[in-house]
Amino acid sequence: MNDSADGDAQRDPKSEKLDLKTKLAYGAGDLGPAVTANISVFFLLVFFTNVAGIPAGLAGSILMIGKIWDGINDPLVGFLTDKTKSRRWGRRLPWMFYGAIPFGIFFFLQWIVPRFSANQSDNLWPLFWYYVVIGVISQSFYTVVNLPYTAMTPELTQDYDERTSLNSYRFTFSIGGSILSLILTQIVFSQISDRQQQYLVLAAVCTVISILGLYWCVFGVRDRILAFEAKRIQTEEPESLPFLEQLKIVFSNRPFLFVIGIYLFSWLGVQITASIIPYFVVDCMGLKESDVPTVLIAVQGTALLMLFVWGALSKKIGKKVVYFLGMSLWIIAAAGLFFLQPGQIILMYVMAVMAGVGVSTAYLIPWSMIPDVIELDELQTGQRREGIFYGFMVLLQKFGLAFGLFLVGNALQVAGFKESVAGSPLPIQPESALFAIRIAVGPIPTVCLIFGLVLTYFYPITREMHAEIMLKLKERQEKKENFN
Repeated sequence: MNDSADGDAQRDPKSEKLDLKTKLAYGAGDLGPAVTANISVFFLLVFFTNVAGIPAGLAGSILMIGKIWDGINDPLVGFLTDKTKSRRWGRRLPWMFYGAIPFGIFFFLQWIVPRFSANQSDNLWPLFWYYVVIGVISQSFYTVVNLPYTAMTPELTQDYDERTSLNSYRFTFSIGGSILSLILTQIVFSQISDRQQQYLVLAAVCTVISILGLYWCVFGVRDRILAFEAKRIQTEEPESLPFLEQLKIVFSNRPFLFVIGIYLFSWLGVQITASIIPYFVVDCMGLKESDVPTVLIAVQGTALLMLFVWGALSKKIGKKVVYFLGMSLWIIAAAGLFFLQPGQIILMYVMAVMAGVGVSTAYLIPWSMIPDVIELDELQTGQRREGIFYGFMVLLQKFGLAFGLFLVGNALQVAGFKESVAGSPLPIQPESALFAIRIAVGPIPTVCLIFGLVLTYFYPITREMHAEIMLKLKERQEKKENFN
């Protein structure tokens, strides 16, 4: 009798612990998006201006249009994935399965330079619209594969601690993909002299890695997802609320608002620091541009190593304490960077490592909180709407980040920052610009992180509350099964 009960528990998709194979397959799903996104962030603007020959203003407009569309399509795709029905693949996997190859193709098409005319001036506007169209389509397929992927976490496990472990694997592949992209860039650029060929080869390699990673994920988690889908179909209320009504419920979910805020402030700190570090290393510390990837790898490498440490600690001391520990170290590092002077290179790397310890919690903790919020919504409404929760979380995050980085960029301009001219040495920045860079690398991220700490302190879903939510959901499910 006990053996039978144990067997049922093992087959129950809600209670079963995830094996290593499933965790690795899930993590692999974030490898491709991480590699392609990292390459685009660091090199796409440079490619537009220095290889395709597009003026910086128009190049920036291409990226802005793509980013705005990327934010807009998130909640739409999230809503559609919630409504998807497939006996063969479930709700999320069809999007990843059919979107993987187009995602890779349109990422690659961003890195070719079509010649519409022999005259460069006549070629400019066709090039502009080519990259706008390709960029919009590429961002669309990025959402098609990435948003359903992120929404799968609560469908793979409903165990409070197991989700933190699952996200550790996810962000291991994510951060590892970012590091891999930097290593690939150094290898390709050192072996090929022609700049256009450099980007074509780099894009081709990243495309193959992205597609293979997505299919590894799809086939590796399929059995687990289908088991969850079978259970969900038996217990979920058949009627679905209209889209606008769902939005009202989503934003009336108080813990969800806390998670949005925690994620937004954490990633404002991450993105502002990442965007300003190249300026800080070169202009404030007096190092070469070739030293920038090394500093970034120090941050990302530390974050990668710390993911599993924080994942294990969170099971013993809780998500909130882990977040506080990581962010406290990052705040100390940010303060240190503000006061750092040229020549203090060892201290700079120490601060980079400390920041990496905090960055890992920014990856891990908010994403392990959102499934708890979804279960609370399920308890209150009788429906599971992972797609719409994840979609609006990402939407608000992208708009918030765009606004934050816009403010930083304009602050540098007001401070008198001098732009470099192609083919000329980097200009010497005035003291006002150097001070603005220091403000952006220290106090601004610190303020963001402090806001995140405050919201985390008041985040209402504890381990005990989550256990109570899951108990009530289980009781409801058992009543429905007995009734049927």
